[in-house]
Amino acid sequence: MKFALLSLPTIIIVPLLGSAAGQALAAESTVTTPISEAYNVNNNSDDNVNYDITSATINRSTINSTTINTTTTANPALTTLIDPTTQKLIDNSYALEVSSFLSLEQAQQILLQVSPKLAANQAAITASSLQTDALATVDNPFVFARVSASTYHLDADVDLSSLRNGVVNEVNNSVDNVLPSIPAIPDLPNFGELVGDRIPDSYDFKRSGSTTSAGLGVAWPIYTAGRTKALTGISNARTQEAIADGTLDKNELYNTLIERYFNAQLAIIAAYLRADAYDTLQQTDHMAKRLFEEGFISRVDRLQAQSALADAKSEATNASNSARLAMIALQRLLRTDYRIKPTTPLFVSSKPLPDVSYFQDLALNNHPGLQKVAAKRAQAQQLRALSDTGYKPTVLLYGYRQVENDPSWIAGVSASWKLWGGLDKTASIASSEASIRQADLSEIEVSDNLLLLVEKSWYDVNNAQARYQALQSNVDLAQEVLRLRRLGLQEGVNTTIEVVQAQTQALKARTEQAQAANDYVQALASLMLSCGTPLAFNAYVNAADIRLPTLYSE
Repeated sequence: MKFALLSLPTIIIVPLLGSAAGQALAAESTVTTPISEAYNVNNNSDDNVNYDITSATINRSTINSTTINTTTTANPALTTLIDPTTQKLIDNSYALEVSSFLSLEQAQQILLQVSPKLAANQAAITASSLQTDALATVDNPFVFARVSASTYHLDADVDLSSLRNGVVNEVNNSVDNVLPSIPAIPDLPNFGELVGDRIPDSYDFKRSGSTTSAGLGVAWPIYTAGRTKALTGISNARTQEAIADGTLDKNELYNTLIERYFNAQLAIIAAYLRADAYDTLQQTDHMAKRLFEEGFISRVDRLQAQSALADAKSEATNASNSARLAMIALQRLLRTDYRIKPTTPLFVSSKPLPDVSYFQDLALNNHPGLQKVAAKRAQAQQLRALSDTGYKPTVLLYGYRQVENDPSWIAGVSASWKLWGGLDKTASIASSEASIRQADLSEIEVSDNLLLLVEKSWYDVNNAQARYQALQSNVDLAQEVLRLRRLGLQEGVNTTIEVVQAQTQALKARTEQAQAANDYVQALASLMLSCGTPLAFNAYVNAADIRLPTLYSE
C-alpha cells in the first residue's frame, strides 16, 4: 500500500488511495488463527465458521512478503497527495509503503509520521526557534546604503511689489536724511523712483534640473541595558514551552494508540468467542433436533435450543460489527484507507510492579507538564529582566558618509533615556513578579496532581493483574462444566438449556478474563503516561509472561 509523506518540519504520512487493500482482502487462502488453538475451538462440525473480522480471507504468502518500510531516499521527489480521511490535498508529500499488519512498535513509528497534530506542533517549535535565532543578532552593527535620484521643474510667479515699495521708501528716507547736511543742489532726481523703476512688480521664476546622491551609513547599539538578551530569553523560553506542549501531545497520542490498538485486540477476541459460541450452539441445536425427532427431549427443550441459537447469531453479528468499528478507530488514527490488523497480543505480567515511589520519581523528573511550568517561569523571569531595562539608557554609535566628489559625512554617539510615558515600569515589574509566583505555585500543584495520578494508576495496574489471575479459575471451571454438560446431553442426562447455560457461562468467563487483560494494559499505559515515559510501555510488553491469543500474526 502506498503512503504519501508530507515533508513539514517533521514528517506526515498519509496513504494514497488505491486498490492494494482490496486486492489483499480478496485473496483466497486463510490465516491460521492462534485464537482457535488457545480457546480450543471445535472444528468438527460441518457448519464450522472460519471467522475473520474483515469478512474476507488473507493470503499467507501476501502477509509474509509485506513488511513495513519506513526508509526513504535521501532526496525524495515531493508532490501533492490526498489525505485519505479528509480528502484534502497535502503539499510536499512523498510515497511510503506500510503493511496492514502492524505490531505495536511499528504502529508507534508510523504514528509519529502520520499525525498532523505532531507535525503542526513541530512547525510551531521550528517557528519559535527561528524567532529566537532572529533576535540573537539584533544588537549587531548594521550597515545601510542610501541612493536617491530626482528630477525637478519649478515655475513660480514671485510678487515683488512689496519689495519694490520697501526699497523706494528706504531710498527716499535715506536721501531726506542726507540732504539737510549738504549744500542745496538744484534739480536733483527722485532717487526712490529711479530705483523703483528698475524693480518689476513680479518675476516669473523657472528652473529645471535633476539631482543624484548616494551614501553609506552604519549604526551600532553598543549598550541596550540587556533588552536584547531578555527578548532572546523570552523567545527561547517560549520555544521550550512549545517543545513541552509537543511532548504532551505526543505522549497523549501514544496513549491513544495503545488504547485503540488493544481495544481492537479485545474486540477481535470477543468477536471470535461469539463466533465460537455460535458454532458450538449450532452443534447443540443439531443434536437437539435429532433427540427431539427420536423422542428423547420435549418440544420446549427443542425450542430453547433454537432460541439460544438465534441469540448467539445476533450476538456474533454485534461482536463482529464492534470489532470492525474498533479496527476503523485504529485505522483513522494511523490515517490509512484500509484496516490495520494488530499483531501484538493483549498481555499480563505476573511479576509485581516496582514500588510506587519509583514511578513517582520518574514523573517528577520526566513529565512534560512540569517542563511546561518551568518554561512559563523562565518567561516570567525574562520579562522581569526586560522590565528592569526601562530604567537604563540606550547607547548608539552612528555614522553616515555621502559618496560624492566632495562628500559630506557625519559620525557620533548618542544616549537616550525614557524619562516618562509609555508602559508603567513599576507596574510591569510587579506583573512579572506575580507571574513568577504563579509559576512556582503551579509547579507545586502539578507535582501534587502527578503524584496522585501515578499512585492511582499504579493501584489500577495491580488490581487488574489480580483480577486476571483470579478469573483463571472461573475459566477452568466453566470449561469443565461445559464439557460435562455436552457429554450429559449426548447421554440424555442433561437438557439443552443446561448446555446453553454452560456455554454462556464459559463465554462470560473467557470474555471477562480478556477484559481484565485489557484493563491491565490500559492501566499500565496510563501509568507510563503519568510518568512522562509512554514508550517504557514497550519494555513491559516484551517482558510479559502471559500473552493472550491473537487472530492476526505477521
